[in-house]
Amino acid sequence: MRSWYGRGKPLQKAITACCLVAFILFGYDQGVFSSIVTNENWKKQFNYPNDSKEGIIVAITLVALNFFVGENLGRRKTMWLAMAVVIVGAILQTAAFTVPHLGIGRIVTGAGTGIKTSTVPMYQAEMCEGKTRGRLISSEVLFTAVGIVIAYWLDFGISYTDGAIAWRLPIAIQIFFAIFVIVLVFGLPESPRWLMNHGREREAVDVLCAVYDLEEHDDFIVKEHRAIQSALELDNFSSKKSVWKIFRNDEIKTGQRVLLAWGMQLMNQVGGINMIVYYIPTVLQNNVGLTGKLPSILGGCVEVMFMIGSLLPAFMLDRMGRRRTMMIGSFGLGVCMLMIAALLSQVNEPHGKEYASASVAFFFLYMLIHGMSINSVPWVYVPEILPLEARTKGTAIGVSSNWLWNFTIVMITPVIINRIQWKAYIIFMMTNFLFIPVVYFFYPETGNLRLEDVDLIFSRGGDPVKQARLLAAELKANGRIESDDNLDEKEIEAVVIEHA
Repeated sequence: MRSWYGRGKPLQKAITACCLVAFILFGYDQGVFSSIVTNENWKKQFNYPNDSKEGIIVAITLVALNFFVGENLGRRKTMWLAMAVVIVGAILQTAAFTVPHLGIGRIVTGAGTGIKTSTVPMYQAEMCEGKTRGRLISSEVLFTAVGIVIAYWLDFGISYTDGAIAWRLPIAIQIFFAIFVIVLVFGLPESPRWLMNHGREREAVDVLCAVYDLEEHDDFIVKEHRAIQSALELDNFSSKKSVWKIFRNDEIKTGQRVLLAWGMQLMNQVGGINMIVYYIPTVLQNNVGLTGKLPSILGGCVEVMFMIGSLLPAFMLDRMGRRRTMMIGSFGLGVCMLMIAALLSQVNEPHGKEYASASVAFFFLYMLIHGMSINSVPWVYVPEILPLEARTKGTAIGVSSNWLWNFTIVMITPVIINRIQWKAYIIFMMTNFLFIPVVYFFYPETGNLRLEDVDLIFSRGGDPVKQARLLAAELKANGRIESDDNLDEKEIEAVVIEHA
């Protein structure tokens, strides 16, 4: 077993640090073009692209390929591959002189980013306990916001220089983060769940012992080992043989769970977040009517709110619950979009400038709420909801939804903010409000459960939302989990009576 970082807490911290830096790179890539597209030298170099072409140039990065490579290579090698591809793409973008050249660089970078974002949360989820999983993966998403803020303010600071360095240098800095991740991954062990799924049981037990700094015969290690074995047996019992196995509703409802993962990542994107992350200076200039450097300065402050909001789930998501956080967050985001649309609709009326200026407050509030809720939960939920046998391909499919809708929103945003203006925000108001009943009726709570416990929610049959509540009540009654934030007291009482 490979480890440069010892055992127990030092090793756990190294795993988390590697994942966090990978997500700084993810955020940096998302944020780096927000100010570049307003740079005069960049516009001149690429012949002043119109809103449609600008949307395609920025959005074309979004591709996911982990479906085809992740399970065979393992988590560590897949992260290496992702970083290598990102480096190649960043070099191509930095050296670009034509739109096709830049587009190829964006596609290559997107391939690496897609592989990375479908592997890193899965690796973190498989290397930690259920009671800390939400906080740890939410911390990755927090560092996505850190990457966005770094990119934005670096763009702003360097915009005062002349020439191509104002946009080539920020793009090239992606290479630094990628190399740092490559070095960190060298000293990390492979996921024990992947090892057991590929017949390397002895090595898997060694990794479990190293991560938790326990001996092989410790009760915790024995239970974790048995839980992974049981999950593999249940997966194999479902007779999944072909590439299309993950779309079948077998004994553990793999197809249904893949669909839930795809839908959860859709919610991460279709609420309008990338209208703000990628284009906030353009939005403030074209829709609100701000001029000079003020759109860029306010845009940077709006991005900081995203990072501040992400602090809450990084510390509290395991207590907040996945379902409740998504529903409350969706409601708050819908209200923000409603208020932005209402205020901007008055821009041509008397005192229209004051109404437009008031809308800026709701951009700040939107980013704060998004960071606290829908920004974090999907990245935690997708690897949790999927069975071990289908986790790599299912996570890749879930993340492909993120990239597909990210591409769509980023591509159409320059068009809709220029052409339908305030009405664009009504679209995102409706999508956010729609997410509330969807989550309530279809998405079971997975917080504080072992990854292997989630299989039981679906293998028992019936409504998975209800089964999740009953399973959580059962585990609470048995003392397996401490949090009862999402449990009905009558359910807990009923289970206690049954066990008595």
